[in-house]
Amino acid sequence: MIDVERYRKDTPGCQTKIHFNNAGASLLPTPVLSAMRDYLTLESVTGGYEAADLTSSAVAGFYDAMGRLLNCSSTNIAFTSSATNSYARALSCIPFEKGDYILIAQEDYISNQLAFLSMQKRWGLQLLRAASLPEGGVDVDDMKRLMDKHHPRLVSLSHIPTNSGLIQPAEEVGKLCHERDILFLLDACQSAGQFPLDVTRLHCDFLTSTFRKFLRGPRGAGFLFVSDKVLKKNLWPLFIDMRGADWVEKDTYKLRSDAKRFEDWEISCELLLGSKAAVEYALTIGLPEIKDRNEILCHSIREKLNQLHLTTLDIGKHLSSIITVKIPGMEPGTVLGYLREKNINSSIATRSSAIIDFDAKGVSWALRISPHYYNTESEVNLLIEALRKMLQ
Repeated sequence: MIDVERYRKDTPGCQTKIHFNNAGASLLPTPVLSAMRDYLTLESVTGGYEAADLTSSAVAGFYDAMGRLLNCSSTNIAFTSSATNSYARALSCIPFEKGDYILIAQEDYISNQLAFLSMQKRWGLQLLRAASLPEGGVDVDDMKRLMDKHHPRLVSLSHIPTNSGLIQPAEEVGKLCHERDILFLLDACQSAGQFPLDVTRLHCDFLTSTFRKFLRGPRGAGFLFVSDKVLKKNLWPLFIDMRGADWVEKDTYKLRSDAKRFEDWEISCELLLGSKAAVEYALTIGLPEIKDRNEILCHSIREKLNQLHLTTLDIGKHLSSIITVKIPGMEPGTVLGYLREKNINSSIATRSSAIIDFDAKGVSWALRISPHYYNTESEVNLLIEALRKMLQ
């Protein structure tokens, strides 16, 4: 069992806010704040380059912590500015040719969908979307059929779509890709920090995520996992810089051997050390324990929403800590503003970020509630009571 009060004491924001917007950005715990403040203080009296040199051992510890989080080597990790930045770097290293197929799911994240549509338009790639099951989630059999028919250059999947509680069957998809030697890119933006991630079981060649969501790290920080297979193939990001390669002759450069070839030389040590603290914090609590706690909270919220006769829109065999709910007869801004007046943080998911999914569900927007392990049952009750009064 998680000691909820202990972690609430570590979270200054819990004193003033009921925070159900962890799928957007979680409240920072004190160790993360301290890591960033300590570094900025050092840099302010020492100098930027000098402070980076003095903290080089702590910076190296970031990659070790990430290795423990994902069950991989520290050499498979790159630090980036965001999940989307990680995603773009991964895409840029793949040697696409005109006519190549990319296979995705209907529920994939908006930024990923936009990137693929742009690549399709600019480079003549062909985008395939696998069918969804009636009960929710990608149809793995249809993915297998499309893999065997078209042998795509890349398969991409959003582990948890931002606009839905759905958890996609990433391990099954990854296994199919592994058996067919197809590159597999997993967007773990919403799953990192919610439950354990093991890249060996997921069979992914790339895994991208951010720190600001369920990992409870700072904004402006993300990471990219790169498999040994990709590194051994000597794939590299299109706009590699001196962090990722050495300029050895006038017209020759030599790639780094590890995933840092996907990094930029200019890295915020403050954000990296804050991210390291966030990962170590999550590992200390335990990802299995976080998963169990979140399931309890989400079950309670979904059950109480149903008692209010509100329709939850999440479908799928397995559900995550993202709860989307239809609020009839009200405008999204009104709902969000009302809850904020009650010091309850939530967010709105709109059709523009989930056209395929929301059109199928017949909604133009939904209230998104995303609890995390430091939320309490009394906070759940205050949320439900606020919604009940709003609907009167």
